[in-house]
Amino acid sequence: DTMRCLCPKLFVALVGYFGGGGLGVGRSFWLFFVFLTFSVELIPISCPPLITFPVQLSAKYGPVFTVYFGSKPIVVLCGHEAVKEALVDQAEEFSGRAHMPTVEKNFQGFGVVFANGERWRQLRRFSLTVLRNFGMGKKSIEERIQEEAQFLLEAFRNTKAEPFDPTFFLSRAVSNVICSIVFGDRFDYEDKEFLSLLQMMNESFKEMSTPWSQFYDMYASFLKYFPGPHMKIYYLLEDMRKFIERRVKQNQATLDANSPRDFIDCFLIQMEKEKQNPSSEFNIKNLELTTLNLFFAGTETVSSTLRYGFLLLMKHPEVLGKMHEEIDRVIGQSRIPAIEDRSQMPYTDAVIHEIQRFSDLIPMDVPHIVTRDTQFRGYTIPQGTEIYPMLSTVLRDPSKFKSPESFNPRNFLEETGQFRKNDAFVPFSSGKRICLGEALARMELFLFFTTILQRFTLKPLVAPEDIDTKPREDGFAKIPPFYQLCVVPR
Repeated sequence: DTMRCLCPKLFVALVGYFGGGGLGVGRSFWLFFVFLTFSVELIPISCPPLITFPVQLSAKYGPVFTVYFGSKPIVVLCGHEAVKEALVDQAEEFSGRAHMPTVEKNFQGFGVVFANGERWRQLRRFSLTVLRNFGMGKKSIEERIQEEAQFLLEAFRNTKAEPFDPTFFLSRAVSNVICSIVFGDRFDYEDKEFLSLLQMMNESFKEMSTPWSQFYDMYASFLKYFPGPHMKIYYLLEDMRKFIERRVKQNQATLDANSPRDFIDCFLIQMEKEKQNPSSEFNIKNLELTTLNLFFAGTETVSSTLRYGFLLLMKHPEVLGKMHEEIDRVIGQSRIPAIEDRSQMPYTDAVIHEIQRFSDLIPMDVPHIVTRDTQFRGYTIPQGTEIYPMLSTVLRDPSKFKSPESFNPRNFLEETGQFRKNDAFVPFSSGKRICLGEALARMELFLFFTTILQRFTLKPLVAPEDIDTKPREDGFAKIPPFYQLCVVPR
């Protein structure tokens, strides 16, 4: 009854699996049933988001404590000070990457996001160099974003102020920016293969954030033997990897080592340079999976933030109105917004920061491990222990923000109206594992928001007070709710 009540889908799946053949061992089923029953009573599949449990525990046990996911000990860090002490002050010790069972079958420790040790160091150093060479943080990539923003404006004009779902409008534009770096070109918005990739990416990001995925990450050693949504994630990511595999083969066939066109070309050239080095990590597997890391992260994080931002601006029309006023005053209507405008637009800058803080896209960070036996706040943390730096508790730390639980741009404004930096602003994480594309993402958010709002106002289909900003899923990521809006020319 406990299983049927708390997680009916899992109950039906297990009964169907064992009853229809499966292992065909009644005793195994009942042992596993009892195990899951007790597990579900502790952290039920239909429970509130997993992030709420550490927050509740930190109120009783302080900012550093251990919980067990199944038999696995997890050290949880809550609040700005504890997370900073670990990820920044002891950056090397806390720089390891833990396994994420929901994606482990795809990545297996390969690719820059999920690699460790020398593999991670080689891939991260190389990836940062290539991203900068292709313009990250520079004028050349700014021009690419500005160009893509104009394509997005045209797509918005074609809606003729009628209601639409902005999800794939935004992901197409954002994805084309990272595509121009990793694949050397943009995709047409109607390209069927491109749309299919974006749908797979959106679906896998959502699936990774469901209660099932949280549950699976805790008990993967048992659940990996059973069918379930974790297999859907595997096939989605594998289909995206196969697309990248085809692109790599195209690049190999047309490669000019003296004129690299994109990230893939640069990686292939490095592979050739290091082909006699037995300790080199430049191989096809790392090429495909690092490209997938960049393509996925460079699409979903920024597009989800824009989507959440639209919703929050419609919920708070007074904020939207002040942004319009500042855009009109500083930029006007006769030229395209530029990144140099940001220093003259403290309110808009504060709103974008607040959207990132409040939307809290990756609330528990991608899990870390300690790389060696580590002394931390009087505790000894054994090498390999998983660490969960709760970024959500940093972004909502009451000692660092005036209004931690509400959407309020004044969290980033001085009394004089000037922009105020805050070292607890960590949506990209911090330390050695900070997001590779932070500079690119910050540039995209400013230019896309200002370019869109320069030309359009956002019109909700319901009254602002009736807009629900609660995330659709709240696990690995906070997935914005589905909604429609109208973009009305100004």
